[in-house]
Amino acid sequence: MTIADTDVLIDFLNGRAPSSIDDELARGALSTTAINAYELRRGAKTEKALRSVELLLAQLAEIVPFDDAAAGEAAAVYRDLSKSGQVIGKADLYIAGICLASDAKLFTRNSREYARVPGLQLAGPQIKA
Repeated sequence: MTIADTDVLIDFLNGRAPSSIDDELARGALSTTAINAYELRRGAKTEKALRSVELLLAQLAEIVPFDDAAAGEAAAVYRDLSKSGQVIGKADLYIAGICLASDAKLFTRNSREYARVPGLQLAGPQIKA
C-alpha cells in the first residue's frame, strides 16, 4: 500500500503532483491517513477548496485510521527518536505510526523528517523507490 502525505496531495490539488500520483490514483492504489485528511480539510480556505479536497479523498483507495496498533508504533518511534534528540512533529509521528502498522510506503516530499524513522519505507519525487 502507498500512503500519500499531505504535501504531495496538496501538490496534486494544485496541479503540481508527479505523474506517479496520477498512476497510483488510476490503479486505485493510493491511500492516505486520517491525519492527512484532517490536515487537508483544515487547510481548505474556501468551500470550493474543501469540495476539491473531498473529491480527492473520495478517489483514494482508503483513509487509514490512527488506531491502537498505529499508536503503539508512533510511541515506539517517539521513544527511539527522543533518545538521540531527533524527534519529529506529532502529526508526522502519527502518520509514521500508521504507515509502520500498515506496512505501507509513505509518498512524501518531507524525506528530511521521515528519514529519521527506522523501518519507514519512503517514496517521493526526491527518493528512489
